[in-house]
Amino acid sequence: MKELSNKVFKTIFLIITAFVLFGIVVYNINSYKKEYDNVHRNLTFMEEKEERREKKPEYMSPKDKDFDSMMIMDYEVYTVKINNKKIEKIISHSNSESGLNVRRIAKAIINKGAGLKVGNLYNNKYSYNYNKDVMVIINTTKINKKLLLILIRSIIVFIGAEAVIYLASKSLTKRITKPAKESFDKQRNFIADASHELKTPLAVIMASSDEIKSDKKNEKYIDNIKHESEKMNNLIKSLLDLSKLESSGLTYNEENLSKIVEKTSLTFEAVAFENNVNINTNIKDNVIFRCNKDEIERLIGVILDNAIKHSYKNSTIKVNLFKDKNSINLDIINSGDPIKPGDEIRIFERFYRADKSRSRKENRYGLGLAIAKTIVDKHGGIIKAFSKNGKTTFKIVFKK
Repeated sequence: MKELSNKVFKTIFLIITAFVLFGIVVYNINSYKKEYDNVHRNLTFMEEKEERREKKPEYMSPKDKDFDSMMIMDYEVYTVKINNKKIEKIISHSNSESGLNVRRIAKAIINKGAGLKVGNLYNNKYSYNYNKDVMVIINTTKINKKLLLILIRSIIVFIGAEAVIYLASKSLTKRITKPAKESFDKQRNFIADASHELKTPLAVIMASSDEIKSDKKNEKYIDNIKHESEKMNNLIKSLLDLSKLESSGLTYNEENLSKIVEKTSLTFEAVAFENNVNINTNIKDNVIFRCNKDEIERLIGVILDNAIKHSYKNSTIKVNLFKDKNSINLDIINSGDPIKPGDEIRIFERFYRADKSRSRKENRYGLGLAIAKTIVDKHGGIIKAFSKNGKTTFKIVFKK
């Protein structure tokens, strides 16, 4: 259920975030394009005005003829008259000047050669249009500040929007998954209730089978009753354990995980020996982890038991415990039949058995790894399994 909620939350959060981010990006692009077009238009406009005045002054209006005194609103624009690559005159078309060193800039542009250039409006201090004997320079520092301010505001809005989206996604996730949660809770309660109800008649059956006098005629049937009753008892116990894990909270304490792993590994050495398998441990000392000791012991036991049952004869199971900067890692590696492609995730599902015939013979119901995953989830960790080069690895990662 937790995984479903997380997936729904991530989906909602990412979709809404994508829409908000798209809107902010489009707004910034449009703002930039607007300023870029304005700068480009002013550069070409001033050049065309100058060319018309020089070519056909008799057809120009008094306003157009008075080019030198023309004023440009909102922009700091300069016209530079050039003769043989020498600056003859610098004309300002703005009400105020920012102290831009137009002469020095014009000389640098002359050395570069003719052309129109609108630079990066986020950091370039000027743009220009240099054609023959006329150069138009626009101071873009105010545009820089304006666009950067829009960008900063957009980032602030995005951060604020993310907080709102987070809360909204949480609320929507809760509403969307509510029917699924209710169904899941009913299913879990049904399994728990049914298992409890089955315990009593099963106990009666087992006790009665022990009291029945055995003879050659009914010995086989009594053995079958005892065998199947024991199988059913183990299944009910596993179901109740899983239900208890999912429905109740755990008590967590600071524990020495190194000692827990070492102790559990030693406990399973006898079982491994009976199956002609060795257990080799490489455990980092004093790995401290806040956990439920009993459940962690059960987790390691489930994985080790699984590794022993799936290991080749005369092979070695490696148990590695180490920590890095942000996590604690437990790897249990065995040599045996590999996990089938596509089963890496499914083996942690309840009642899933990759080899059904073998599982039935060994009285296994596909609940062990489901219990292991639930324990890991309860501790905020991740468990995964994979096979490579004849080795099967169960990797458990806990956050520090």
